[in-house]
Amino acid sequence: MARVLRPGGRLAILEFSIPANPAVRSFYLWYFRRVLPVIGNAVARNASDAYTYLNKSVEEFPSGERLAALVRSAGFDRVEQIPLTFGIAALTIATRAGSAAA
Repeated sequence: MARVLRPGGRLAILEFSIPANPAVRSFYLWYFRRVLPVIGNAVARNASDAYTYLNKSVEEFPSGERLAALVRSAGFDRVEQIPLTFGIAALTIATRAGSAAA
């Protein structure tokens, strides 16, 4: 993303994340691992458990300071993270390092 943005260009990443609050995180992970795959497969009429990958993908995706560090190392600065919906989603906003073109 840094390659295609001009210096001073803005990056926004909206992703699912793991809530920081222990009570919210505990309920969220239970729901995400146990309930959501059953609902997803029922709605999609899919018996092959296609929705079981979703929680694994979200849990393995870097979030919080880990994602911010990756964004910084890719050439961005002024990294800001905004938790949404009790931390279930997060918006990461950053600016490509370097001076803006005149």
